[in-house]
Amino acid sequence: MLTILGIGSRVCHDEFGDGVVINVKPTAYVITFQKDGVKVLKFDTPLTVVEAIEPDSDLVSLLDVEQAMMRVLMRWSAQTGAESMETVPMGDKWKGGKLILKPGRADLASKEMPIDGFFHKIVLIRDRLRVLEQRVNASELDDEQKINIQQYITKIYGSLTSFNLLFKHQHQQFVGDKATAEA
Repeated sequence: MLTILGIGSRVCHDEFGDGVVINVKPTAYVITFQKDGVKVLKFDTPLTVVEAIEPDSDLVSLLDVEQAMMRVLMRWSAQTGAESMETVPMGDKWKGGKLILKPGRADLASKEMPIDGFFHKIVLIRDRLRVLEQRVNASELDDEQKINIQQYITKIYGSLTSFNLLFKHQHQQFVGDKATAEA
């Protein structure tokens, strides 16, 4: 049976010499050797154990840590009204593309920008409108004032529906006044 060494274990390798385990991956050790620097060696690599340190029993993968952090950040952003942590993908056909703005006058130069940068700005506008909407709904304004502001926000969403072609998923797009759209 294979015995797993913990971080801090001292080992010796026939080729690389003396080293110390600095990380333990699912199938390999990350060892720093005095002469050869850092190497990643599979668990079944022959090593002479100089001093064994017990591995931690509560090892957590990087994926587990990332997922936990995303859950915490999403909860925090929802509670504080911070900007969305949602990943909003751009439609595949636009990836790597550019937005070209060509002036109507021949004496002026065109302006180009990566379309993903433009898309990012559109998503920020969408997310900031959502936060504004939440803040209006949670405010102490009377119902009539809330409805008036909400109508303006809905009209802004409607004005931005032209950019929906950039979104990969329909549920992440702008939605304007549905009553007007259905009529």
